[in-house]
Amino acid sequence: MQDPDHSSSPGARDLRSSIGLAYLFSYNLLQFCGHTWTFANMSARFLSFGGDALAGTFYFVGVMMCGCQLLSILELFHIADGLEESRLLPRFVQVMQRNFLLFLIISQEEFQSQTVVCVLFYLWNMLDLIRYPYKLLRLISTPTFNMLWVRHTFFIPVYILSVIAEGVSILLALPYYETQGTYSVQLEAPVSVYVHFPYVLMAYLPLLAAGSGVTVRILLEERRQTLESWNQKMKIS
Repeated sequence: MQDPDHSSSPGARDLRSSIGLAYLFSYNLLQFCGHTWTFANMSARFLSFGGDALAGTFYFVGVMMCGCQLLSILELFHIADGLEESRLLPRFVQVMQRNFLLFLIISQEEFQSQTVVCVLFYLWNMLDLIRYPYKLLRLISTPTFNMLWVRHTFFIPVYILSVIAEGVSILLALPYYETQGTYSVQLEAPVSVYVHFPYVLMAYLPLLAAGSGVTVRILLEERRQTLESWNQKMKIS
C-alpha cells in the first residue's frame, strides 16, 4: 500500500499551501481593518468631545472589539495546526487574558463607563495595529528592519502597559462584584461550596502577573533571536 504522505502530488500540496496563505492573509486583513476602525473611531470621538467621549467608548466600539477578540481565538488553532509559525504559549496567554477581561468584567454595563476601559482599548488596539500589519507583510514579503524593530521592541512596553491596565481594571471591578454578587454562585455538587467571584478575581491577579511575566520573557527572547538573525543577514550581504 502506498504511503498517503507520498501519494499526494506536489500540485495538491501547492494548492493546500496557497489556500492556507489566502486564508491567513484574509484573516489578518480582517483583523487589521477591525482594529483600524476601532482606533480611528475612538480617536475621532476623543478629538471631537474630549474627556466626555471616554464614558461612551464601549457603547460605540464594544461590538467590534468583542468580534475581533472572539476571532483571535482562531489564532491558537492556526499555530497548533502549523498554519502560522509562532509560539503557542504567549499567544494563548494574551488571547485568554483579553477575553476573560472583556467578557466577564468590561461587558458589565455598570463598569463600561470607567476611564480605564478606554485606556485598555487604546492599548489593545495599538498592539494589534503592530501585530497584524507585521503578519500581513511576512506573508507577502520580508519585513523591513523598522517593522521588525517596532514588532519586537516597541511592542513589549505597550504590552506591559496593557497588562497593568488589565490589573487596574480588575481592582476597580472588585467593589462592584462585592455589592452586586454577579457570577457568585452556590455549588451543590460534588460538595456544597459558595464561589465568591471577587475571590476568583483576586486569585486571578497573581496568575495574570505570572502569565504576563512568562510572555514578556518569551517576547524578549524572540526579539534577541530576530535581531541577531537580521544582523547576520546584513553582514553576509
